[in-house]
Amino acid sequence: MANGLSLWQKFWLLLDRALFGSHTHGDGLGARALRVLRYPYAIVRDLLGGELTLRATGLVYTTLLALIPLIALSFALLKAIGAHRELEPFLLDFFAPVGNAGTAITHRLMQFAEKVSGGLVGVVGFALLLWTLVGTVKKIEDSLNFVWRVQRARSIQRRIIEFAALLIVGPIVVAAVIGFSKLAFDSVTGHGHAAAPLVKAAIGLAPYALVTGLFTAIYILMPNTRVRIWPALGGGLAAGISWAAIGKAFTAMVLYTSRLTLVYAGFAAVVAVFVWTYLGWLILLAGAQLAFYLQNPQNLRLGHSTLKLSNRERERLALEVMARVALHHHHGQPPCTVDQIARTLALPGSTIAEMTEQLEHAGLLVQSDDCRLFPAREISGIRLTQIIDCARSRSTGHEPYARPFAPGVRRLQQAIEQAWHAACADRTLAELITEQEEAAPGTEARPGWHG
Repeated sequence: MANGLSLWQKFWLLLDRALFGSHTHGDGLGARALRVLRYPYAIVRDLLGGELTLRATGLVYTTLLALIPLIALSFALLKAIGAHRELEPFLLDFFAPVGNAGTAITHRLMQFAEKVSGGLVGVVGFALLLWTLVGTVKKIEDSLNFVWRVQRARSIQRRIIEFAALLIVGPIVVAAVIGFSKLAFDSVTGHGHAAAPLVKAAIGLAPYALVTGLFTAIYILMPNTRVRIWPALGGGLAAGISWAAIGKAFTAMVLYTSRLTLVYAGFAAVVAVFVWTYLGWLILLAGAQLAFYLQNPQNLRLGHSTLKLSNRERERLALEVMARVALHHHHGQPPCTVDQIARTLALPGSTIAEMTEQLEHAGLLVQSDDCRLFPAREISGIRLTQIIDCARSRSTGHEPYARPFAPGVRRLQQAIEQAWHAACADRTLAELITEQEEAAPGTEARPGWHG
């Protein structure tokens, strides 16, 4: 190792400089190609970082635990409209990569679900099944919130309402899509031999389209933040194609690899289900990560690392956030959000969220469940000294300095405190934005953190 860096670290540092250096800022073909390559680089880096793989592993357990309750609830809902058998082809597609065992697993799951929905369990058992389902959906939400750097989860009331709607409406939508697809295939087939190539093409594309649509819907609905449709569709398309391609490769591995059966004997099918479920969640989280980067390209270089700001930068950030929230409030505009401020300042959303949380704890901001920001009180009653005090007051919870102070340190610190208090005087947040508008109208809307 030279300069304290391993060969592996040097490799990633070289990639970082190649994809994010100043030579990538132009409009030439090479610079644009390098900017496109940032996305697969960031996804691979995050997967190797371990956090996404760890969350995918945790989701495997909760998924298999909740699979029977989910199918039973869906079976009961769809049975009322005579569409309960539409679940079977969906499960067959999901377990298709595990080979012949997928058919047996699907058949057994349908049998269990029919018994459960037929009244096998009582009120307590049904409550436990429902609790398992809600816990699973919450874990999925937490994982997607991590991907989207959302630090505030839904409130309990919103979570109950939205999760219940998802568990009720979701199976009906899936069954409807499968049913309409069958009708479309039947109608095309009815036109004769000339339509056969079209039917084959539609059947071949159907798994991609169905999984892409499902992933896109999850990316839009599950994170507790506003996800635009085009980034979600981009992540869903990449995840859908990866799902289908990796599924085919996994099927070939299961069919042509006899070593798995020799080692695990009768448990080979169970191991295959675990591995495929893990790969499925990993693909879903990687697609969500891509959707996040498509919507927030300013996070590509930093990834899940924490941006460490200096004290001066923290003070400026606190003033910037409060000024922008105050401007929207003063002009009667819709409240700004954490994501909007992050895009405007070209900073990671996690950095903005951390600062807004600190301002909220100080009683200067109020943040809604959907991350909209409001002044906690009238902006003419918020003094600039309070904002800067908030930015300077982050503490680890213990006294880092030994007492007594070295000679002169206390006097110097007091002089610094008096200087910035004198600069702020009794000025308020309302006065700050008024002075800014009078000095240079419209500058408050200019993007950029380093300007």
